[in-house]
Amino acid sequence: MNVNTRPAAPTGENPYTAAEMEHTELKPNYRVDLRSHTSREYQKFISLNPVNDWSLLSWKDVGKPYEVKRIAHDRKIWEQEHDATMDTHTAWTHFNQSFHQWFIKDVPAEMDKEKDEFFKGLKAFNFHQIREGLGDVVRIHLWNYVHRIQDGVWDPRGKRALFEGLDVQKPRILFLGAAEGYEAMQLAAMYPGAEVVMVDYDEYCLTTRFAEFPEAYPFLGENPRTNSPQVYYKQDFNIEYVVSDIRKLPYGREFDIVLSVGLLEHFPDEIKPEVVDWHRRFLKPGGYAIMTTPRNQLRSRLFYQIMADVMNHTYRELMTVQQMGLYIYENGFDIHRHGYIKVHNGVVARLR
Repeated sequence: MNVNTRPAAPTGENPYTAAEMEHTELKPNYRVDLRSHTSREYQKFISLNPVNDWSLLSWKDVGKPYEVKRIAHDRKIWEQEHDATMDTHTAWTHFNQSFHQWFIKDVPAEMDKEKDEFFKGLKAFNFHQIREGLGDVVRIHLWNYVHRIQDGVWDPRGKRALFEGLDVQKPRILFLGAAEGYEAMQLAAMYPGAEVVMVDYDEYCLTTRFAEFPEAYPFLGENPRTNSPQVYYKQDFNIEYVVSDIRKLPYGREFDIVLSVGLLEHFPDEIKPEVVDWHRRFLKPGGYAIMTTPRNQLRSRLFYQIMADVMNHTYRELMTVQQMGLYIYENGFDIHRHGYIKVHNGVVARLR
C-alpha cells in the first residue's frame, strides 16, 4: 500500500514560527522544543565522535550489547494461547499498537487518574488493585519524565545535532521501519525540498501512528532562500508512505539518505550484516546512511524493565555507540559522524 501526502494548504493557523526560536512548551502528550542544540545547557547531553580510529577498535575492546530479556505480558499470553513463539510481524503489530497508546495520552490527566485508582485500592485494602495501581502510577510518571519533561524519545535538539552538516540538496530520503516518521520529517525540515519515502511493514504505522502524528508539532529547520531558521509542519513535507517488507522494496541505489531508527538492535548478530546491507542497497554513491539505537545506560535498562509491557514484544538490545558503530564499520561503511544524545546512539556513515 502506498499513500502520498503532498504539501497542502494548512487547515488552520500554524501555532509557531521562527519568531518563537528558543521557545519550549509542554503539551498534554509531548513537548514543543524550538531551542538550539548548541546552547550550553544542552551540550551535556551530546557527545560526538568519541572514537578516533574505527579500524583500531575490536569486539574485545567494546564487549557485546546488553540483551533485554523481560518480555511484554500480552506476548506471554499470546504464546501460551498459540503454543508457539510469537512471529515477528505479530510482535511488531502488538508493539506499535501498545506504544502508540502512550503517545496519544493526555499525560497530566492520566497521572491524576492512575493516582486516584491507586488510592481507591488502598482504601479498600484490595492488594491486587494496589499492586497493579502502583505499577500504573510508576509507568505513567516515568513516561511523563522521559517523553514530556526530558523529551528523550523524539529529542529534536539531539537529532538536529546528529543530522546537521550533510552535503545534500533537496535529498531523496528513505526511512526504513518508519513508524510515525518523526526523524525523516526532522531531516526534511533541515534540508528543504526533500522527497521522503517512509517504509514500514505494519499497516498500523501508516493508518494510525503516522496518520495521528500531531499536525501542530513544529519542526525547526532552515529557509533555503534566506538561510535563516524556519518552522515546518507535517503538511509541509513531500511524503510517500509505503507498507512493505524492506526486503521486497523495488528501489535501486537512488536515495541520498537512508535512515533507520531503533532497527539494528532488534536483530541478533547473525542477522545484523543483512540489516546494515538494507541501507547499502538503496544508497546513492556518496550518500549517507543514518542509524540510531537506544543507549546502554542504567536509566535505559530501568526504563525497559518498568515499561516492559509496552516495549518488549520483540528481540531487543541496548548498545554503546562503539558497539553500534563497529557493526556498521565491519559491514562496509566508514563512520562520518557518531555519538550519543539523551537516550540514543547515532551514526552517520558513508559507503567505504
